[in-house]
This record gives sequence, C-alpha cells and structure tokens, in this order.
Amino acid sequence: MGQGDSLEITELDSFAMETVREAGQKALDFYGRGSKDIRFDEALVTEAELILNGFFQEKLRGAFPDHQVFNSALIEEGYTHEEKRYVWIYDPLDGISNFQGGIPIWGISLALLENFWPLLGCFYMPSTGDFFHATAGGQAFCGEEVIRTPRRDVIDDESVLFTYSRFHNSFQSSFPGKMLNLGCTTAHICYVATGRADAAIVANETYQDLAASRVILEAAGGRFYNLQGEEVFLNEYLKGERIDGPLLVTTPLLRYPVARHLRKFS
Repeated sequence: MGQGDSLEITELDSFAMETVREAGQKALDFYGRGSKDIRFDEALVTEAELILNGFFQEKLRGAFPDHQVFNSALIEEGYTHEEKRYVWIYDPLDGISNFQGGIPIWGISLALLENFWPLLGCFYMPSTGDFFHATAGGQAFCGEEVIRTPRRDVIDDESVLFTYSRFHNSFQSSFPGKMLNLGCTTAHICYVATGRADAAIVANETYQDLAASRVILEAAGGRFYNLQGEEVFLNEYLKGERIDGPLLVTTPLLRYPVARHLRKFS
C-alpha cells in the first residue's frame, strides 16, 4: 500500500480523476468514426492514441514533472526515491474494437504506483458515463456509489461470467449461467467489482493492462486467481511480460465454484 500522506493522496486522486475525464472527452471526438469499409480502422485508433498519450504527458508534466510513466515495464533507475517513487500507468483506450466501431463499452484507465505498490486506480467509460475509482485500502466506487463484489457463494443459472475473444477455442465449460463477452477487459473486471457479474476470465494481459482495475477490484473485495483457485500476485509481472495463463477474476467465496466449471484444453 502506498506511503503518501492523506493530503498527497487527495491531490493525486483528484489529478487522476480530472485527467481521465478530460481524456475521455477528447476520445469522444474519434469515437465510432472508424471506416465502415474495413473491419478495424487502425489509422483512426493510432491517431486517437497519439493525441490521448500526448495529452496525458502534458498534464503530468504540468502537475508532477518528476513523476515517472510506466511504459512496457517498470522503470527502476532511481525509483523509490523522493518524487520518483511515483509511477503512473496510463491506458488511453481499452476496448479498441468497440471504440472504433461505435459500440459504447470502452474506456480510459489510469493507475498510480508508489514504491512498487498500487496507490489508486480509475476507469472512465465516456460513452456510458460510468466512472470506477478506488484508492488502495479504501472503498471502491462507481461515481459516488460504493460498490462491492457479489456476496454469493454458489453458481446457478442466473450467474454471469464474462469471457474473452476465442475463449471457446481454449476452454470446455459447464458454467450454468450466462456467458458474455463485451469486448473490454477492464469493463469486465469493473462489472465484477460492482456485483453485476460473478466472475470474469481474462487472458493475454500484462501488468499495465490490469493496473487500474486491480485497485478497483481489490477495494471491492475481489481478487485475481489461476484456474486452480490460487491467488495471482500481479507485482510479479512488473517487468512487463505477459501474465502466465488465463486469470479468474472473482471473489474468495466464488473462485472454486466458478473454476470447477472450466476446463482448459490441453
């Protein structure tokens, strides 16, 4: 957990929320404007990401010029000393296919590390207005409403499991409830944090992809597990490598009931 005092945390949290909201408004200028003649408009997405990344860099230099930015891996030179103990992890677009195609399930995330530990995380979905945020050790929120993971301990035909693209190529499932893929990993995790879903399966992710949703999920009572129900500690992947195997996103009470319905093909 972060070591900043309460005044620092308040200032840092305000910066994160304001910055993500402003970035979301800029992203709306590009939302849904992908070419209708191609499946994926790479040029549009590249332009949007360049502008959103440049915006964040400018905001950070203006507010906290000595803070670092996590790129493909944690910068360790001088890290944990003075202002350099802060590292921001920014994802300008999660749910890129939805974003360029005009589907509203996408968003922008921002997290902050202090001395290797997560301090805060937020995820803004400009098209829906949902704003998820939390500080480590505190409560998780959607807007001003406190959110919590499901408090159930059983899975039934009303349960909801989010999956990822090509999930059925890798898994045999006997899950009795609804299985959905909304095309945005961070949204899936945040919906588990709200209790709208019981669990999610995510794969092919890095620490950078999960940094913000990790803070929100843990503050709401959830965790990341492997398929044997063992907790996965994301700090082991700070070098930027892909996380081993698929992850189960759920609660301590539901990890085994969900996992027993999933079998990965050999």
